[in-house]
Amino acid sequence: MLHITVLVPFLLALMIALLRGKLPRLHRGWMVLAGPLALFVYFLTRIPVIKGGDSGYETVSWIPSLGIDLVFHLDGLSLLFALLISGMGTLVITYSIYYLDKRKEELTPFYVYLLLFMGAMLGVVLSDNLMVLYGFWELTSVSSFLLIAFWHRRQKSRYGALKSMLITVFGGLAMFAGFLMLYVMTGTFSIREIWSQTGDISGQTLFIPAMLLILLGAFTKSAQFPFHIWLPDAMEAPTPVSAYLHSATMVKAGLYLVARFSPVFAGQHEWFWIVSGVGLITLIYGSIQAMKQTDLKALLAYSTISQLGLIMGLLGMGSAASFYTGEEAVYYTAATTAALFHLFNHAIFKGSLFMVVGIVDHETNTRDLRKLGGLVSLMPVTFTVALIGSFSMAGLPPFAGFLSKEMFFTAVLNIRELDILSVQSLFTIVPVVAWIASIFTFAYSMIMVFHTFFGKYQPEKLDKKPHEAPFGLLLSPILLALLAVVTGLFPNMLSKTLIVPGMNAIHPQIAAGSPFYVNIYFWHGFTTEVWMTLGVIILGIVVYRIYGRLSLVDKEWGRGRGYTLNQVYDGSIRLVERTSRSITGLYMTGSMRHYLMYIFTLIIVVVGGSMLYTDGITLGQGEYAPISFFEVVAVLVLLTGTLAIPFAKSRVSAILLTGMVGYMVTLLFILFRAPDLALTQMIVEVVSVTLFLLCFRHLPRLGREKVKFKLKLPKLIISIGFGATMTLVALAALDSSPFESISTYYTENSYKLGGGKNIVNVLLVDFRGFDTMFEITVLGLASLAIYSMIKLKVEPDNKPAAVKSMFDDEKPRYSRSNDVLLQSVAKVAFVIIITFSLYLFFAGHNNPGGGFIGALMAAAALILLAIAFGMDFVEKVLPVNYRMLIAVGILLAFLTGIGSFVFDAPFLSQAFGYFELPVMGKTELTTAMLFDLGVYLAVIGVTMNIIFTIGRDN
Repeated sequence: MLHITVLVPFLLALMIALLRGKLPRLHRGWMVLAGPLALFVYFLTRIPVIKGGDSGYETVSWIPSLGIDLVFHLDGLSLLFALLISGMGTLVITYSIYYLDKRKEELTPFYVYLLLFMGAMLGVVLSDNLMVLYGFWELTSVSSFLLIAFWHRRQKSRYGALKSMLITVFGGLAMFAGFLMLYVMTGTFSIREIWSQTGDISGQTLFIPAMLLILLGAFTKSAQFPFHIWLPDAMEAPTPVSAYLHSATMVKAGLYLVARFSPVFAGQHEWFWIVSGVGLITLIYGSIQAMKQTDLKALLAYSTISQLGLIMGLLGMGSAASFYTGEEAVYYTAATTAALFHLFNHAIFKGSLFMVVGIVDHETNTRDLRKLGGLVSLMPVTFTVALIGSFSMAGLPPFAGFLSKEMFFTAVLNIRELDILSVQSLFTIVPVVAWIASIFTFAYSMIMVFHTFFGKYQPEKLDKKPHEAPFGLLLSPILLALLAVVTGLFPNMLSKTLIVPGMNAIHPQIAAGSPFYVNIYFWHGFTTEVWMTLGVIILGIVVYRIYGRLSLVDKEWGRGRGYTLNQVYDGSIRLVERTSRSITGLYMTGSMRHYLMYIFTLIIVVVGGSMLYTDGITLGQGEYAPISFFEVVAVLVLLTGTLAIPFAKSRVSAILLTGMVGYMVTLLFILFRAPDLALTQMIVEVVSVTLFLLCFRHLPRLGREKVKFKLKLPKLIISIGFGATMTLVALAALDSSPFESISTYYTENSYKLGGGKNIVNVLLVDFRGFDTMFEITVLGLASLAIYSMIKLKVEPDNKPAAVKSMFDDEKPRYSRSNDVLLQSVAKVAFVIIITFSLYLFFAGHNNPGGGFIGALMAAAALILLAIAFGMDFVEKVLPVNYRMLIAVGILLAFLTGIGSFVFDAPFLSQAFGYFELPVMGKTELTTAMLFDLGVYLAVIGVTMNIIFTIGRDN
C-alpha cells in the first residue's frame, strides 16, 4: 500500500494534465483535493499500528542486480512527515481554490506541479533505498522550481526559482556523493541495513566525508546559514506555494535527512558540533534579519529560516544522547523530543500565518508594513487567526508554541552539563544564544500582528478598500489556528501517537534499552525556563516598543555598504557565466566540421592512447572466417563511394554517394546473414536520402550548388587516424577481449526467458528493454526539438540573400510529383509496404523484423505516398497527429514496464505463454508485443514528424 500512496499524486497529476481542456468548468482544485485528503486519512489509520511498535515495509523490485529497488518504510518519523505532507497539502489546496482565480490563472500546470511536489516529498520520507531517496529529493527541487516560477513573466519569480534550484541541486549532488560513499563502505543502499553496520564503518576513511556531504545536502534544502539566501527570494511564489513548501514540506526535508541519518552519524563529535552549531547560528541570524523586513512574506521567510535553525540545533543537541547510556542518554534526548514537537507546531502556526499574509495581500493588494495598519475592525476573523499564529510563534501560552519553546529552553540548559572534548564552559553560551534569539522572535511576532492590524488605518496607501475574506479563504487558516490551540491545551495527544514513535526511529539504540516516555504539560513550577520566558516577554516588549518608536518600519535595514551573501551569489553566477561564455566561444564556432574534428580527435587520443598503454591487447592473431569474392567486391565498392564523397561537385552527388555506401553496408549485412540489420539499414537509407533532399530548401545558397573541396592536412590526419583507431578497436575486441562472449547466454536464453527465437528482437524488447525505451525517448525529444526549432524560428526582414532558401521565389508549401505512373504505382506499393510492415511487426519476435523495422517500413510507405501525391494529400487521408503518436508510443512502452510491478516483478520484465485462440488455434502471446507496439508507434511518429516538419516551407 505504501507504494500506492507515493504513486497517487503522480497519477492524479497525469490525469489532470491529460484531461486539460476537457474538464468541466469547475475549479481544478476541487478535482485535486480528494487525493491528498485520502492520503491524510490513510496515514491517520496507520497511527495505531506505528504506535503499537509495528512498521510498514514494502519492496517493489526495480533493478535488483544493482541493489536498487523501490523500498518504502513507514515508521514514526516518516509517519509524522507524511501526515504533514498530506494534511497541509489538503488545507493548502482548499485555500488555493479561493485564492487563485480560475479565469486569470493557468490552474492545470499549478496543480500538476503541486502534485508532483507532493509525490516527491512522500517518496523522500518513505524511501529506504538511498538511490530512490535521491531521485525523489531532486524531483522536489525540480517541482519546487516550477512552483516558485509559476508567475514566470515576473523577473523576480524566475530569479528566485533559479536561485533555489541551483543551491538545492548543488547540495543534492553533494548528498548523492555521500550516499555513494556509504554504499562503498557498506555494500548496500538500504538505510536500515546501513544502521546495522554503523559500528563497523564509523572508523573508515570515507565515513566523515560522507557525513559532511550528506549534511551539505540537508543544510541547503533546509535553508541553513549560509545557504539560506534562496528562501526569501522563493517568496515570489504564490502564497499557497509558500504556505506549503516553505512551512511544512520542502524546507523540512533537510531536517528529515538529519533525523533519518542520526542513527548512523549521531555518535560522532563532528556531527554534534556541526549540526548544533549551524542550527544555532541560523536561529540567531534569521531572527535578527526578520526584524529588518518591511514585506510581510519576507518577514515570515526569515522567521522560517530562524525556526528551521532552532529545530536543526535541537536535532544536533539530541545527538549528544549517543555519547551516553542508560538514564543519561534518555536525559539528552529531551532535545530530540523538543525538535519533533516544534517541527509539528511550526508547520501549524507558520502555515496559518502564510495564509493570513495571502489574505491581507488578496484584500489590500499589498504586503508592505509601511502601508498597512488598522485592519482589526475590517478583518476581525483574519486578525484572530493572525493573533493565534503569532503568539504561538512567539511562544506564549496557552498555545502549542509555548510548550515547544519551553522544551527548547530545557534542552539548551541540559547541554550545559555536557563535557565533550573538555570544552564544557563553551556550552554556557548556548542558552544565552537561544534566549537572545527568542527575544527577537517575540518582537517580530508582535510586529507581524500589531503593525498589520493595529495602528493608523491608511486607506490612501491602499489600492482598494479591504474587507473580511470569504469563508472559503479563511477555512484553512482557521483550522490551523484551532489546531494550535487544541495542541496547546492537550499536548499529550501527540506524545504517544507521533512523538514517541518518532523518537524510536531517531534513537533506535536507546529505545531498545528503555522505552521512551513523553509527558508534556504547562506548569513545572518556577523553573529556570519560566524565568527565561518572562525575560523574553519583558525584553521582547522593550525591543518591539523601541522598534516602533524609532519608526524602523519605515526604513529598510541591511542595505548598507559591504558585500552580502546575495551579492556574493550574484557575482559568482555572473563570473561563471562570463568564464563559460569565453571558454565556450573558443570552440563553439558554429561549424559542424569543427565539432566533428574535436570529437574524433578526442576519441583518437583517449581510445588510441589507452590501447597503447594497456597490456594484453593483441591484434589480428585470431582465426577469422574466410573472405568471399562477393564480400571483397562489396567492400571495394563501399570504399570507392566513401573516397568519392569529398570530391563530389554537388550536394546531390554527395547524397547519392552516401546512399551508395549505406546500401553496400546493407549488402554486407545480407552476406553476413543478418537480415534484421539489413532490413533496418536499407530502410534507414531510404528515409535518410529523403530527409537530405527535403533539407535542400532550408540550406543556404551555394554557387551552382557546387561544393569547393580543399584538401587540408589536419582533416586528412584526423580522418585516417579515426578510421585506423576504430579498426584497431574492432580487431582488439575480436582477438583479446578478457571477457567471455555474452552471445552464448543470449542464444541459450532468448526463447527460454524471452519467448522469442529472433535473438535481436528479444534483445531489444526484453534483455535490453531499458536501452530501447530510453532510445525512443531520445528520438522523440530530438524530433520535437526539430519541430520546435523550425516552427519557432524568427527570420529578420533584412536577412542576407546568402542565407535565403533556394526556393524563396517559388514558396510552394509542399513538394510533390506530377508523374501519373509514379502515383499509380504508389497506390499499390503503399498497400504492399504497409502489409509487409505489419508482418514484420507481428513476426519479429521469432523471425526477422520487429517494431523498429516495421515502423521504418511504414514510414517509408507514407513517404512514398507523400512524394507521389504531396503531403497535403497524406494529411487529409491520414489525419494523424504524429507528435501525439510519439507520446502515445513512449507512454505505452513505459506503462508496459510499470505493469510488471503488479506481478511483483522488476521493471520491464516480460512474460509469455501459449493460448488457444479462435481460428488461430494455439498461439504464443507475449507482453513484449505491447512494448514493441510502443516502439512501433513512437518510431513512426518520430520519422513522420521530422519529414512533415522539414518538408514544410513555412
